[in-house]
Amino acid sequence: MGGTVQVSKTHLERNGSIWPSIEYNNQVAQLRQCAGQQIYLLEVNLSEIYITLTHIGRSLTLLDVIDFPNPDPEKYLYPHMLITDDGRGINLGRVARVSLNQPFMPEEKDIVYQEPFLLQRLAYCDRSISKRSICLTSKIQLGKIIERRENELVSGDS
Repeated sequence: MGGTVQVSKTHLERNGSIWPSIEYNNQVAQLRQCAGQQIYLLEVNLSEIYITLTHIGRSLTLLDVIDFPNPDPEKYLYPHMLITDDGRGINLGRVARVSLNQPFMPEEKDIVYQEPFLLQRLAYCDRSISKRSICLTSKIQLGKIIERRENELVSGDS
């Protein structure tokens, strides 16, 4: 455990890029050297409807980087996870960037880990709202509300 990640051809994304990124092993080694230091996380939150980036704006102490027992490229679960002093274990597939010294717009030398694919798709791309995207999101949310209400009626809760 704790060695180099072997990436098979089954871990190729539809666009042809390797999962995890080519720099992944070097970045994990850098993260391990940061154990005990204050870090800033830019986290990825995935739901059925949207993907967001979250930054709490305060530092966390990185306690350890451990192997994740069940990586899965389809679910963005990477082979390692961070253990932080707030009691969480955060899979690296849910982290867009880890930096030192400053939370926002860190200098290149302060970036310990970053996932270029996620950053390009979420942080650095143009946003557009279309009638189609609004309609799709509304249908999904309305479907969940109706399903929840039907479940309440069936179970007798109202």
